[in-house]
Amino acid sequence: MTNKVVVKRTENLFYIDLPGEDKPVLKYRVEGDRMFLESTYTPPMLRGRGYAARLVKAAIRYAEENGLKIVPLCSYVVYYFTKHPEKKDLLDETHRNIIRE
Repeated sequence: MTNKVVVKRTENLFYIDLPGEDKPVLKYRVEGDRMFLESTYTPPMLRGRGYAARLVKAAIRYAEENGLKIVPLCSYVVYYFTKHPEKKDLLDETHRNIIRE
């Protein structure tokens, strides 16, 4: 993966625009002051290159900039937060128990 990877955002997706039809994506929705991270997908041939982490980092940045709490519905997002407990304060209060310190 190159450092020139740019994560883009639409109303319900964060995505990385790479050559080819399939793109790494993170689906989300915002309701009130909560951001639901619903699912991530990385095409099989692109897995293991850090694209999903880049998508989650972009979603976290967006949540921070907009005062949103994150509700992790996707197993990869839960995994990301368990590996980065320093970000647990961004989780919706009812979901902070996924982080065991």
